[in-house]
Amino acid sequence: MEMTELGKTGLAVSRTGFGAIPIQRLTEAESTRLLRAALDAGVTLYDTARGYTDSEAKIGKAFRHERDRIVIATKTPSTEPEKIMADLETSLRNLHTDHVDIYQFHNPKSLDLVTGSAYETVLRAKEQGKIRFIGITNHSLDVAGAAAELGLFDTVQYPFNYLSTERERAFVERCATLNVGFLAMKGMSGGLITDARASFAFLRRFPGVIPLWGMQRQEELAQFALLERNPPAFDDPEILVAIGRDRLELTGSFCRGCGYCLPCPANIAIPTAARISLLLRRMPVARFMTDEFRAEMARVKDCIECRACASRCPYGLELPALLKRQHGIFEEFWNEKHSAKDMEVLSS
Repeated sequence: MEMTELGKTGLAVSRTGFGAIPIQRLTEAESTRLLRAALDAGVTLYDTARGYTDSEAKIGKAFRHERDRIVIATKTPSTEPEKIMADLETSLRNLHTDHVDIYQFHNPKSLDLVTGSAYETVLRAKEQGKIRFIGITNHSLDVAGAAAELGLFDTVQYPFNYLSTERERAFVERCATLNVGFLAMKGMSGGLITDARASFAFLRRFPGVIPLWGMQRQEELAQFALLERNPPAFDDPEILVAIGRDRLELTGSFCRGCGYCLPCPANIAIPTAARISLLLRRMPVARFMTDEFRAEMARVKDCIECRACASRCPYGLELPALLKRQHGIFEEFWNEKHSAKDMEVLSS
């Protein structure tokens, strides 16, 4: 597997990184098999967070005796010194290690919270040897861009894929100029991009970018391992057509499925409901054509218009209005499908 240096850290890491959000859905045995298979395939960078339930603990169990072979990045959502240190100590216990390679502030709303006592706390932990490098993650281009310019962060983690804007691509190039390591989340845009080959080819064009592919199944790992062995050319006509088609359909104001809108007081599954029209076009529809899923979508009608979701959306989406439109589209699709099914029964 191809290796590269992560910004100014000096860390040599695989150009395919492992995003550990999906392993929350696996049993401990399943996650151990997948993580160890990833290491055997040459993946050396693993990204997790305190907020990812038991993800840290699963990584810790899988690599307890191979700590020196991997680079671990984890995160704290806290901005108060005591809570930051409590998070760090919990992470160290979960990961069965005495240090974290990259400790990241997890999606702060502004830099005011991380350039004062919060940052000083992490800096002291670095001096104590509990962390090696300091990073930040964000879904706001303004916050991420400003963080990169500060010179305080060794890495920045930000959504990046072939649906990204010219301004976002310029930001990636700026990080390379500043020698700030760039960890790319959402390489598949939360599942809306379905062509891994095209996504891989696009991201491989940026030498300093390390995609954190969210993997849950052995087949997904095998796919990225194969792409590493036989990297596709970005100018492959099939890839260019796939990217052009997706950009035409998906570029603009749409839900990326980041989940920062949650929790919802009406228990609406906002990231799914807000982009159901795209999911219906881009994924097998059987999973959405059940009475249980329709009941989930119906919760949109219980929206109390509190706008808490809109205030938390890093992309500035008008979520209450978007949810209502998407629910209407879903109901229309449901009725069409079930009308067609009824006609089949009658004709038989």
